[in-house]
Amino acid sequence: MDIIDLIDRTRDSISARSVFGQPVHQGEVTVIPVARVRGGGGGGGGEGPVPEGNPREGMGRGEGTGFGLSARPAGAIVIRGDRVSWLPVVEPTRIILGLQVLAGIALLVHRLTRLSGRR
Repeated sequence: MDIIDLIDRTRDSISARSVFGQPVHQGEVTVIPVARVRGGGGGGGGEGPVPEGNPREGMGRGEGTGFGLSARPAGAIVIRGDRVSWLPVVEPTRIILGLQVLAGIALLVHRLTRLSGRR
Protein backbone atom coordinates (compact mmCIF):
# COMPACT_ATOMS: atom_id res chain seq x y z
CA MET A 1 0.00 0.00 0.00
CA ASP A 2 1.45 3.37 -0.92
CA ILE A 3 1.04 6.64 0.97
CA ILE A 4 -1.52 8.11 -1.45
CA ASP A 5 -3.71 5.02 -1.00
CA LEU A 6 -3.46 5.40 2.79
CA ILE A 7 -4.43 9.07 2.61
CA ASP A 8 -7.44 8.20 0.44
CA ARG A 9 -8.56 5.52 2.90
CA THR A 10 -8.09 7.90 5.83
CA ARG A 11 -10.19 10.57 4.16
CA ASP A 12 -12.94 8.03 3.43
CA SER A 13 -12.94 6.81 7.05
CA ILE A 14 -13.43 10.29 8.49
CA SER A 15 -16.70 11.27 6.87
CA ALA A 16 -20.36 11.90 7.62
CA ARG A 17 -20.97 8.14 7.26
CA SER A 18 -18.84 7.55 10.35
CA VAL A 19 -20.52 10.36 12.30
CA PHE A 20 -24.19 9.54 11.72
CA GLY A 21 -25.31 5.97 12.40
CA GLN A 22 -28.17 4.15 10.74
CA PRO A 23 -31.57 5.62 11.69
CA VAL A 24 -33.70 3.52 14.04
CA HIS A 25 -37.47 3.63 13.45
CA GLN A 26 -39.92 2.78 16.24
CA GLY A 27 -43.52 3.62 15.47
CA GLU A 28 -43.68 7.33 14.66
CA VAL A 29 -40.25 8.06 16.16
CA THR A 30 -36.94 8.02 14.30
CA VAL A 31 -33.62 8.15 16.19
CA ILE A 32 -30.35 8.95 14.42
CA PRO A 33 -27.23 8.25 16.54
CA VAL A 34 -24.43 10.83 16.25
CA ALA A 35 -20.74 10.50 17.17
CA ARG A 36 -17.72 12.80 17.36
CA VAL A 37 -15.08 11.40 15.09
CA ARG A 38 -11.49 12.63 14.90
CA GLY A 39 -8.63 11.18 13.00
CA GLY A 40 -5.52 11.77 11.07
CA GLY A 41 -2.83 10.11 9.10
CA GLY A 42 0.78 10.66 8.30
CA GLY A 43 3.43 9.35 6.02
CA GLY A 44 7.08 9.43 5.26
CA GLY A 45 9.46 8.76 2.46
CA GLY A 46 13.07 8.28 1.57
CA GLU A 47 15.47 7.30 -1.18
CA GLY A 48 19.16 7.44 -1.81
CA PRO A 49 22.18 5.61 -0.44
CA VAL A 50 23.10 5.38 3.21
CA PRO A 51 26.15 7.59 4.14
CA GLU A 52 29.68 6.19 3.73
CA GLY A 53 31.10 3.98 6.45
CA ASN A 54 27.80 2.28 7.11
CA PRO A 55 27.81 -1.51 6.57
CA ARG A 56 24.61 -1.17 4.57
CA GLU A 57 26.13 1.37 2.21
CA GLY A 58 24.49 1.53 -1.15
CA MET A 59 21.10 0.58 0.20
CA GLY A 60 18.50 3.22 0.16
CA ARG A 61 14.75 3.50 0.40
CA GLY A 62 12.31 3.99 3.17
CA GLU A 63 8.67 4.62 3.83
CA GLY A 64 6.40 4.97 6.78
CA THR A 65 2.75 5.55 7.46
CA GLY A 66 0.51 6.09 10.43
CA PHE A 67 -3.17 6.46 11.10
CA GLY A 68 -5.37 7.16 14.08
CA LEU A 69 -9.13 7.38 14.53
CA SER A 70 -11.18 8.21 17.61
CA ALA A 71 -14.96 8.08 17.91
CA ARG A 72 -17.13 9.01 20.89
CA PRO A 73 -20.91 9.07 21.14
CA ALA A 74 -22.24 12.63 21.04
CA GLY A 75 -25.99 12.13 21.20
CA ALA A 76 -28.98 11.44 19.03
CA ILE A 77 -31.30 13.34 16.74
CA VAL A 78 -34.90 12.39 17.56
CA ILE A 79 -37.64 12.96 15.01
CA ARG A 80 -41.28 12.75 16.18
CA GLY A 81 -43.70 13.68 13.46
CA ASP A 82 -42.66 17.17 12.35
CA ARG A 83 -40.60 17.91 15.52
CA VAL A 84 -36.84 17.39 15.67
CA SER A 85 -34.87 17.43 18.93
CA TRP A 86 -31.30 16.81 20.04
CA LEU A 87 -30.49 14.51 22.98
CA PRO A 88 -26.83 14.89 24.02
CA VAL A 89 -24.91 12.06 25.65
CA VAL A 90 -24.14 12.77 29.29
CA GLU A 91 -20.83 11.25 30.37
CA PRO A 92 -20.70 11.10 34.19
CA THR A 93 -16.98 10.23 34.18
CA ARG A 94 -16.07 13.42 32.31
CA ILE A 95 -18.32 15.51 34.58
CA ILE A 96 -16.69 14.06 37.72
CA LEU A 97 -13.21 14.59 36.28
CA GLY A 98 -14.06 18.21 35.47
CA LEU A 99 -15.35 18.79 39.01
CA GLN A 100 -12.18 17.27 40.47
CA VAL A 101 -9.98 19.55 38.37
CA LEU A 102 -12.08 22.56 39.38
CA ALA A 103 -11.85 21.60 43.08
CA GLY A 104 -8.06 21.22 42.78
CA ILE A 105 -7.74 24.67 41.22
CA ALA A 106 -9.97 26.18 43.91
CA LEU A 107 -7.84 24.61 46.67
CA LEU A 108 -4.65 25.86 45.04
CA VAL A 109 -5.99 29.42 44.73
CA HIS A 110 -7.23 29.32 48.32
CA ARG A 111 -3.84 28.15 49.59
CA LEU A 112 -1.96 30.77 47.53
CA THR A 113 -4.18 33.58 48.82
CA ARG A 114 -3.70 32.41 52.42
CA LEU A 115 0.09 32.29 51.93
CA SER A 116 0.22 35.75 50.37
CA GLY A 117 -1.89 37.16 53.21
CA ARG A 118 0.69 36.06 55.83
CA ARG A 119 3.44 38.25 54.38
